[in-house]
Amino acid sequence: MDPHAFRFGTVGSPISTPKKPGGSVGAISRLVELGLDALELGWVQSVRVSEQTCADIRATSEHFQVSLSVHAPYFINLNADEDEWPKSRKRLMDAAYFGNLAGATDIIFHPGSYFGQPPEAVLPKAIERLVGCVEELSAAGNPVCLRPETMGKSAMLGSLEDVLRMSQSSPQVKPCLDFAHLHARAGDGSMNTYEEWARLLESYGEALGADALQDLHVHLSGIAYGPKGEKEHLRVEEADLDFRALFRALSAFQARGRILCESPVMEDDALILKQLWEQICQE
Repeated sequence: MDPHAFRFGTVGSPISTPKKPGGSVGAISRLVELGLDALELGWVQSVRVSEQTCADIRATSEHFQVSLSVHAPYFINLNADEDEWPKSRKRLMDAAYFGNLAGATDIIFHPGSYFGQPPEAVLPKAIERLVGCVEELSAAGNPVCLRPETMGKSAMLGSLEDVLRMSQSSPQVKPCLDFAHLHARAGDGSMNTYEEWARLLESYGEALGADALQDLHVHLSGIAYGPKGEKEHLRVEEADLDFRALFRALSAFQARGRILCESPVMEDDALILKQLWEQICQE
């Protein structure tokens, strides 16, 4: 397997980003210094960025050949009530508009909550709303891919099945696979063996086509969890997640894409993960 099959980077600016130039431009430069080549812009509280700043981000990322995505604000819910949905929708669409200006190709977002309802009751509404967003983006000539993220708590919209169903609704929708969340979601330590990851990747390819495995967008970190799922992200060295088994499965399926680390020491762990991937590729 080609060790360059995946780009590695961080979700949000590296902790070691200097104050000058700082911001996303400084973050891109810092990643390049570290030997990383992907960044997920962390617009998780709100989208407050000017068009000029977006132009600067795009120019810097193109110069250094760093791939960009955006993590949209946390406060998005495809299952929001009729009063709240317009606000959620605007947050997602703002991330898509300014993200595209900044050169990002993918917009990552948390799809929301079941609010105690069964998934089969929630998904039709969620998919209808998501398709509406995609239709508006398409009409505006905005090519970004909307990526609902797999979530780490069983009460949250965002199981593997959920995001696959959403992604089947449009070519402009694809999953963001957070493997730590998938490990934590059931709360019992499952989703942690080569065989389990291989079945997941097989299901992914069956649902979205084998070519979809060539364009994965992955979040990865250690994770602490309990019976209800995710508690907090951990450093790679503190985690019970079998990263080697996961990478062996990705290699076996000839997967490609980006792996973005969001551990508490994200650039340090991104480099550890990159090194592990290179080792797996040589075996």
